Amino acid sequence: MNKKWDAIIIGGGAAGLFCAGVAGQLGKKVLVLDHADILGEKIRISGGGRCNFTNLHSGPANFLSLNPHFVKSALARYPAKEFIQLVQSYRIGYHEKHQGQLFCDDSSKQIMDMLFIECAKGNVTIKNPVIIESIAQDSGQWLVKTNAGIERSSSVVMATGGLPVPAIGATAFSLDIAKQFGLKVIEPRPGLVPLSFTSEEFDALNELAGLSLPVRISSGSKGARYGACRFNEDLLLTHKGLSGPAVLQASSYWVEGEAIHIDWLGAVEINGRFNCDELFNDEENRLKLTETILASVMPQRLAKAFAEQQKLLGRKWAEVSKKDRQALKELITNWSVKPAGTLGWKKAEVMLGGVDTKALDGQTMMARQYPGLYFIGECVDVTGHLGGHNFQWAWASGFACAQAL
Repeated sequence: MNKKWDAIIIGGGAAGLFCAGVAGQLGKKVLVLDHADILGEKIRISGGGRCNFTNLHSGPANFLSLNPHFVKSALARYPAKEFIQLVQSYRIGYHEKHQGQLFCDDSSKQIMDMLFIECAKGNVTIKNPVIIESIAQDSGQWLVKTNAGIERSSSVVMATGGLPVPAIGATAFSLDIAKQFGLKVIEPRPGLVPLSFTSEEFDALNELAGLSLPVRISSGSKGARYGACRFNEDLLLTHKGLSGPAVLQASSYWVEGEAIHIDWLGAVEINGRFNCDELFNDEENRLKLTETILASVMPQRLAKAFAEQQKLLGRKWAEVSKKDRQALKELITNWSVKPAGTLGWKKAEVMLGGVDTKALDGQTMMARQYPGLYFIGECVDVTGHLGGHNFQWAWASGFACAQAL
């Protein structure tokens, strides 16, 4: 038998390493176990190699869960500004991109190095690659059997993440452990994932591949798992259909068999505001061509495609009937398309679903039925929007857990 630990953390990713560093610096004896040869691969590849490590505006409204109130305590106790201060203390250069997203100026490796240094400050022991063979309770303590021996601990923290990107070692291990102890698991499915489309839906837009523009996109419904959403995000037209941040956001709410809706003018502002009716009823536009009017608020190629689709190409606005104007307005402000499916776990950025939060204490992340058993990070039924929110959940849930160990 090896020495007894205060906590064994299963998983050396964002949540696991951060939790270990905090707990270690609070005086706890912490062991981190991971099956991977190299830790933190998901951090390394995130944000195009620059790690979108948090979001300035991260809050409860940016997360999906069947229990939306669950995130409030952890996010309040460790908000984004706390992690930003930690990054600043390591003199890691960073910059803000779209809608509060923060990225490293240099490399995501800087975040990994910071996490390892934080663990070293807390005298955390890290062992990898190690295969976990079983986790069991015995006389008030936890026994973790590995291929390298048995470890004893007062607490076990499950931080193995979710199912996306199996090529870098993603597994359902935390979910399996939850099921082993009778905890409910919300069925996982890919989130922030590209959607696939049938080719016939895009015949009219086939020549627009590579075009990108901001839109308002809507997905989901009141009766869906996470309700409905509406985002102002950038959309990318591709040879296969639609992509870009707008589609990734919509995918987390999308229900199979339902359509997504796009307002191609929803993100457009003229003099601080935009009203489609004003554009369509402006007397100054009477003698302009339909495609010219549309090109004032959207890319010219897209304007021409919509005018052509409605058989209005080359026609002056004064010649367009009220009925045709209304049909054109409906087309560009409520364009509907039904995805065929998603591109699956290989292309997903996050996992929707996971350990049911009703089984956990929101202040500590501990399983209510099993004192000393914790679940943090992506394996929990908490999924952030695109833009650094999922990392913020890793830091916040890891911090909350560390305080309780």
